[in-house]
Amino acid sequence: MRKLVLYTLMSMDGVVEAPDRYIFDFDEVMYANLGRTIKAQDTVLLGRRTYDEWAPYWPTAEEQPFADFINEVPKFLVSSATPTVPWANTTVVSGPVADLVRRLKERPGGDIGVHGSIRLAQSLLAESLVDELRLVIAPAVLGSGRRLLGEGDEQLRQWKLLRLEGTPSGAVLADYELNRTR
Repeated sequence: MRKLVLYTLMSMDGVVEAPDRYIFDFDEVMYANLGRTIKAQDTVLLGRRTYDEWAPYWPTAEEQPFADFINEVPKFLVSSATPTVPWANTTVVSGPVADLVRRLKERPGGDIGVHGSIRLAQSLLAESLVDELRLVIAPAVLGSGRRLLGEGDEQLRQWKLLRLEGTPSGAVLADYELNRTR
Protein backbone atom coordinates (compact mmCIF):
# COMPACT_ATOMS: atom_id res chain seq x y z
CA MET A 1 0.00 0.00 0.00
CA ARG A 2 1.20 3.50 -0.84
CA LYS A 3 2.17 5.99 1.87
CA LEU A 4 0.83 9.48 2.37
CA VAL A 5 3.82 11.70 3.18
CA LEU A 6 3.37 15.21 4.56
CA TYR A 7 6.38 17.45 3.86
CA THR A 8 6.30 20.79 5.62
CA LEU A 9 8.53 23.68 6.57
CA MET A 10 8.02 25.01 10.08
CA SER A 11 9.49 27.32 12.68
CA MET A 12 10.72 26.00 16.02
CA ASP A 13 7.42 27.02 17.61
CA GLY A 14 5.40 25.12 15.01
CA VAL A 15 4.32 27.90 12.64
CA VAL A 16 3.90 26.50 9.11
CA GLU A 17 2.40 29.40 7.15
CA ALA A 18 4.52 31.79 5.08
CA PRO A 19 7.87 29.98 5.36
CA ASP A 20 9.58 32.93 3.65
CA ARG A 21 9.23 34.65 7.05
CA TYR A 22 11.52 32.13 8.80
CA ILE A 23 13.52 30.15 6.21
CA PHE A 24 16.34 32.40 5.08
CA ASP A 25 18.88 29.89 3.77
CA PHE A 26 17.64 26.74 2.05
CA ASP A 27 20.99 24.91 2.15
CA GLU A 28 22.31 21.94 0.16
CA VAL A 29 21.25 19.40 2.80
CA MET A 30 17.71 20.79 2.73
CA TYR A 31 17.68 20.58 -1.10
CA ALA A 32 18.89 16.97 -0.94
CA ASN A 33 16.13 16.20 1.57
CA LEU A 34 13.51 17.79 -0.69
CA GLY A 35 14.91 15.88 -3.68
CA ARG A 36 14.74 12.58 -1.80
CA THR A 37 11.17 13.30 -0.74
CA ILE A 38 9.79 14.28 -4.14
CA LYS A 39 11.70 11.53 -5.96
CA ALA A 40 9.55 8.98 -4.09
CA GLN A 41 6.26 10.81 -4.84
CA ASP A 42 4.17 10.36 -7.97
CA THR A 43 0.97 12.04 -6.76
CA VAL A 44 0.28 15.23 -4.79
CA LEU A 45 -2.76 16.44 -2.85
CA LEU A 46 -3.33 20.19 -2.63
CA GLY A 47 -5.78 22.31 -0.71
CA ARG A 48 -7.53 25.21 -2.41
CA ARG A 49 -5.54 28.04 -0.85
CA THR A 50 -2.20 26.47 -1.77
CA TYR A 51 -3.45 25.70 -5.28
CA ASP A 52 -4.58 29.30 -5.78
CA GLU A 53 -1.14 30.57 -4.66
CA TRP A 54 0.90 28.00 -6.59
CA ALA A 55 -0.98 27.60 -9.91
CA PRO A 56 -0.02 31.04 -11.26
CA TYR A 57 3.56 30.78 -9.93
CA TRP A 58 5.04 27.32 -10.48
CA PRO A 59 4.40 26.81 -14.22
CA THR A 60 7.01 29.50 -15.01
CA ALA A 61 9.21 29.13 -11.91
CA GLU A 62 12.78 27.94 -12.17
CA GLU A 63 13.43 26.77 -8.58
CA GLN A 64 14.63 23.21 -9.04
CA PRO A 65 14.04 20.43 -8.33
CA PHE A 66 10.57 21.40 -7.11
CA ALA A 67 9.38 23.32 -10.20
CA ASP A 68 9.70 20.38 -12.60
CA PHE A 69 8.26 18.00 -10.02
CA ILE A 70 5.15 20.00 -9.09
CA ASN A 71 4.36 20.90 -12.69
CA GLU A 72 4.65 17.34 -13.99
CA VAL A 73 3.19 15.28 -11.12
CA PRO A 74 -0.53 14.41 -11.09
CA LYS A 75 -2.19 16.76 -8.61
CA PHE A 76 -5.50 16.28 -6.84
CA LEU A 77 -7.04 19.56 -5.76
CA VAL A 78 -9.41 19.02 -2.84
CA SER A 79 -12.06 21.67 -3.48
CA SER A 80 -15.77 22.04 -4.02
CA ALA A 81 -15.26 24.55 -6.85
CA THR A 82 -13.33 24.56 -10.10
CA PRO A 83 -10.30 26.86 -9.91
CA THR A 84 -10.10 29.92 -12.12
CA VAL A 85 -6.44 29.30 -13.02
CA PRO A 86 -5.85 25.98 -14.79
CA TRP A 87 -2.72 23.96 -14.01
CA ALA A 88 -1.51 20.94 -15.95
CA ASN A 89 -2.11 17.49 -14.49
CA THR A 90 -4.70 18.70 -11.97
CA THR A 91 -7.89 16.87 -11.09
CA VAL A 92 -10.45 18.64 -8.90
CA VAL A 93 -11.96 16.34 -6.29
CA SER A 94 -14.83 17.20 -3.98
CA GLY A 95 -16.32 14.96 -1.35
CA PRO A 96 -14.74 13.26 1.64
CA VAL A 97 -10.96 13.56 1.47
CA ALA A 98 -10.60 10.32 3.46
CA ASP A 99 -12.28 8.42 0.64
CA LEU A 100 -9.93 9.96 -1.93
CA VAL A 101 -6.87 9.09 0.14
CA ARG A 102 -7.99 5.51 0.68
CA ARG A 103 -8.61 5.06 -3.07
CA LEU A 104 -5.21 6.55 -3.93
CA LYS A 105 -3.42 4.39 -1.37
CA GLU A 106 -4.94 1.27 -2.93
CA ARG A 107 -3.58 2.13 -6.39
CA PRO A 108 -0.08 1.03 -7.38
CA GLY A 109 2.57 3.72 -7.35
CA GLY A 110 4.91 5.79 -5.25
CA ASP A 111 4.26 7.99 -2.25
CA ILE A 112 1.39 10.46 -2.18
CA GLY A 113 2.67 13.88 -1.15
CA VAL A 114 1.12 16.81 0.64
CA HIS A 115 2.99 20.12 0.40
CA GLY A 116 1.71 23.31 1.98
CA SER A 117 -2.07 22.99 2.28
CA ILE A 118 -2.31 23.54 6.04
CA ARG A 119 -6.04 22.94 6.47
CA LEU A 120 -5.92 19.83 4.26
CA ALA A 121 -2.88 18.53 6.16
CA GLN A 122 -4.64 19.10 9.49
CA SER A 123 -7.69 17.17 8.32
CA LEU A 124 -5.52 14.28 7.08
CA LEU A 125 -3.67 14.18 10.41
CA ALA A 126 -6.95 14.27 12.35
CA GLU A 127 -8.15 11.19 10.47
CA SER A 128 -4.79 9.36 10.90
CA LEU A 129 -4.31 9.22 7.13
CA VAL A 130 -0.75 10.60 7.18
CA ASP A 131 1.80 7.78 7.26
CA GLU A 132 4.95 9.92 7.45
CA LEU A 133 5.79 13.46 8.50
CA ARG A 134 8.86 15.06 6.92
CA LEU A 135 9.52 18.22 8.90
CA VAL A 136 12.06 20.91 8.05
CA ILE A 137 12.34 22.89 11.29
CA ALA A 138 13.93 26.31 10.87
CA PRO A 139 15.96 27.88 13.70
CA ALA A 140 13.46 30.69 14.24
CA VAL A 141 10.61 31.44 16.64
CA LEU A 142 7.73 33.52 15.30
CA GLY A 143 5.36 33.58 18.25
CA SER A 144 2.23 33.65 16.12
CA GLY A 145 0.89 32.13 12.95
CA ARG A 146 -0.96 29.05 11.76
CA ARG A 147 0.38 25.83 13.21
CA LEU A 148 0.11 22.35 11.79
CA LEU A 149 -0.15 20.37 15.01
CA GLY A 150 -2.28 20.70 18.10
CA GLU A 151 -5.03 22.96 16.79
CA GLY A 152 -8.34 21.43 17.86
CA ASP A 153 -7.27 17.80 17.50
CA GLU A 154 -7.23 16.09 20.87
CA GLN A 155 -6.66 12.52 19.67
CA LEU A 156 -3.36 11.05 20.88
CA ARG A 157 -1.07 9.77 18.15
CA GLN A 158 2.41 8.45 18.63
CA TRP A 159 5.08 8.84 16.00
CA LYS A 160 8.26 6.85 15.53
CA LEU A 161 11.41 8.84 14.67
CA LEU A 162 12.88 7.61 11.39
CA ARG A 163 15.60 10.22 10.83
CA LEU A 164 17.00 13.29 12.50
CA GLU A 165 19.63 15.46 10.85
CA GLY A 166 20.97 18.97 11.29
CA THR A 167 21.80 21.19 8.33
CA PRO A 168 24.55 23.79 7.77
CA SER A 169 22.03 26.64 8.11
CA GLY A 170 20.88 25.33 11.51
CA ALA A 171 17.63 23.70 10.42
CA VAL A 172 16.63 20.27 11.68
CA LEU A 173 15.23 17.59 9.38
CA ALA A 174 12.96 15.22 11.29
CA ASP A 175 11.15 12.32 9.65
CA TYR A 176 8.47 10.48 11.61
CA GLU A 177 6.28 7.48 10.88
CA LEU A 178 2.83 7.10 12.44
CA ASN A 179 2.86 4.31 15.00
CA ARG A 180 -0.22 2.35 13.96
CA THR A 181 0.27 -0.36 16.62
CA ARG A 182 -1.16 1.86 19.39
